[in-house]
Amino acid sequence: MSFDGLMAKAITKELQEKLETGRISRVYQPYKTELLFTIRAKGTNHSLLLSANPSFARIHLTTEKYENPQEPPMFCMLLRKHLEGSFIEKIEQIDMERIITIDIKGKDELGDTTYKTLIIEIMGRHSNITLVDKDSKKIIDSIKHISPSQSSVRTVLPGQTYEFPPAQGKINPFSIDEEGLLSRLDFNQGKLDKQILETFSGISPQVTKEIVHRAKLTQQKAVAGAFFDVIGPLKNNKFEPQMVLAQNKEAFSLFPLTHLQGDVRFFTSVSELLDRFFFGKGERDRVKQQAHDLERFLRNEFQKNEKKIKKLEKTLVDAEKAQTYQRFGELLTANLHLVKRGDQAINVLDYYDENGATVSITLDPQKSPSDNAQHYFRKYNKAKNSVAVVEEQIEKAKLEMQYLEQLIQQMEAASPKDIEEIREELIEEGYVRRRQKDSKKKKKPTKPQIESYVSSTGVEFFVGKNNKQNEYLTNRLARQDEIWLHTKDIPGSHVLIRHTDPDETTLTEAATVAAFFSKARQSSGVPVDYTKIRHVKKPNGSKPGFVIYDNQTTLYVTPNEDVVLKLRK
Repeated sequence: MSFDGLMAKAITKELQEKLETGRISRVYQPYKTELLFTIRAKGTNHSLLLSANPSFARIHLTTEKYENPQEPPMFCMLLRKHLEGSFIEKIEQIDMERIITIDIKGKDELGDTTYKTLIIEIMGRHSNITLVDKDSKKIIDSIKHISPSQSSVRTVLPGQTYEFPPAQGKINPFSIDEEGLLSRLDFNQGKLDKQILETFSGISPQVTKEIVHRAKLTQQKAVAGAFFDVIGPLKNNKFEPQMVLAQNKEAFSLFPLTHLQGDVRFFTSVSELLDRFFFGKGERDRVKQQAHDLERFLRNEFQKNEKKIKKLEKTLVDAEKAQTYQRFGELLTANLHLVKRGDQAINVLDYYDENGATVSITLDPQKSPSDNAQHYFRKYNKAKNSVAVVEEQIEKAKLEMQYLEQLIQQMEAASPKDIEEIREELIEEGYVRRRQKDSKKKKKPTKPQIESYVSSTGVEFFVGKNNKQNEYLTNRLARQDEIWLHTKDIPGSHVLIRHTDPDETTLTEAATVAAFFSKARQSSGVPVDYTKIRHVKKPNGSKPGFVIYDNQTTLYVTPNEDVVLKLRK
């Protein structure tokens, strides 16, 4: 489900109850299109996330932790100047559109009272967050600037008068009765879900599919009944926040989705639902944009090694013919008197064959009989000597693929911070060059920041998300008798339990997190080994993050994102 007008209505209602009269104490901009407000309201601190992300635009309260840049962006600095210390007077939704306004009362540098409006437009790639002077309607600034060359309909630039996006002329679904509904639908035309979508504002395709599914029949009374069955509770602010996981597809809704079959999870608030649904999605999208070149490089290197191994295996097959080349050389030497320059082949008695059969030997007509024999001896020696070299190269290429596969898996679960550590590792290993803009800046080595978790029984454990973190966790942070976990023969994270004899619950939960941050994230019954740190060794000269271990015990667990969220500190 997209963030539609119905969802905007629900989140607006929730924010009104929790944030109105609250004081904005801090403004952050962790990413280019996202803002995080800390608001003190009704004796509690709240974190409000505003996102104009093209794929995941939204607004809701969040419990997630975001890393902020060392130097705040200009838009963040401007918001801090105008909004920090100000009070939220009113939060409203514009009609049934995906537009939410936040009226804010504050004071300027002279101590005079000011009134500003923060306007959040949640419209896919056209999403925006704009700060407007409430009295003059002048735009102070926006997170995205829209110039006349980008849009002939509406510009969004500092100093211009703010205008709401053009109205679509649709009907508010809460303002219509049964007679009005039926008069606007053409039952002979069919495609009732599309008709409802084009007629009413604030409704997404998922909602119209649910209405048609509930109607079962296309009779007028059935359709009207299904329409008001869905819309009625929402009109009265009766929401049932829930998420459905059906056939590798996730959907979120404010009411039961009977047209989707799958696992249903219920939430106590709309913000909790949205925070859970979008967990990691926006971050993975940012990682994909920031590290597209890196991921493509890793996959290309992986494929190169695959092709290299195929060629080497073919060379190995050829090398296995060494004995044949030796036999041909000896047979030619024994029959030189029968060979003439210019012959292309010769049939000779194969005295190696018990049955006394003859064998045909291919010759180079440009060479003398003796040179042809020596040619086969040289091929024999080359093939014999190459076997050990080729086998060594195959093993090296397989280790390289194992390392690259580990990095690709780490990219899939990485945060933007993790990506920079992976990039730095590849630079240190000689895979990629340092970017020119970074080469001038000499960065001091920093201690990797390891994610921390606490089990249900109160035992702390840590998870490495890339090789730098894994090596620090295993080789420096860990103590000899503490428990170390890793997925068995599967690329994944190193996990360290800060305990020498953890209980079964802690072991199972730590193993579940280890399986989640591995290549087997989408599998079930994933084998996870655990052993004491003293039994984990890093071979000399091995790739970053590679270790060997023994004295292990294996657990079988199923990765669960809910467990990860629940246990993360």
